Amino acid sequence: MFRSIPSPNISVLEIGPLTFHMYALCIITGIAVAIWVGNKRFVPHGANTKSIVSEVAIYCVPAGIIGGRIYHVITSPDAYFGSNGNPIDALKIWNGGLGIWGAISLGALVAWIRYRHLARKVELPSFGIFLDSLAPGVLLAQAIGRFGNWFNIELFGRPLDAPWALEIPQSFRPSGFREFETFHPTFLYEALWCFALALVLIWWGNRSKPGQIFSLYVIGYCIGRFFIESLRIDDAHLLAGMRINEWVSIAVAGLALGAYLRLSKASGRL
Repeated sequence: MFRSIPSPNISVLEIGPLTFHMYALCIITGIAVAIWVGNKRFVPHGANTKSIVSEVAIYCVPAGIIGGRIYHVITSPDAYFGSNGNPIDALKIWNGGLGIWGAISLGALVAWIRYRHLARKVELPSFGIFLDSLAPGVLLAQAIGRFGNWFNIELFGRPLDAPWALEIPQSFRPSGFREFETFHPTFLYEALWCFALALVLIWWGNRSKPGQIFSLYVIGYCIGRFFIESLRIDDAHLLAGMRINEWVSIAVAGLALGAYLRLSKASGRL
């Protein structure tokens, strides 16, 4: 019986002269899964859909990574521009630090631009159907990507004494928590939540109008992220006693709920 979850003792994989960061490998694996699942779900919607997901991904995946990094740097400026920070570290994505809000926002915007461009050449389903097809795969990508945080030994929660608690080496424990050995494995909570939510959206199938599955993805993720965020003890800016990401979860969930209700009354293409 496990007393706790161990932290990895490696964060890189070295093969000859090549060095692979486990965080990056988790992100890349998640992206590959998201594209595969999205393509499987989107292809049945039309004769011209076979390569659309991969063609859009070529543009929106880099945009998502850039957007996620920009959001992270903006919301954690002291780590890069503070007295002990180094601006060059903002470019070191393999060390961790991708904000999902920035990734989804910029990634979805670029996907919309690219999708519209492709739709001028061939007849395609609505962009809402495209987003709905991608949503479960994106959740699976997020679940896989969270294991990158495990390899980096970062973003864990408050101290916890339980069989599923995460062992954290003393050198990685924040100031004020050095005497504790095990903590909430928030990476695992979020991974499991994303995986479960992906299954729910797949099960829900075609019971919604175009765009509503994606809206449910955003709402569901925000709910889970709000509670998981409240467990974290890494440095973060606070507003009225809550972490910025908790407020963002509330705001984004509200916007997504509004979009879901509006789409329920809409007709035609999105």
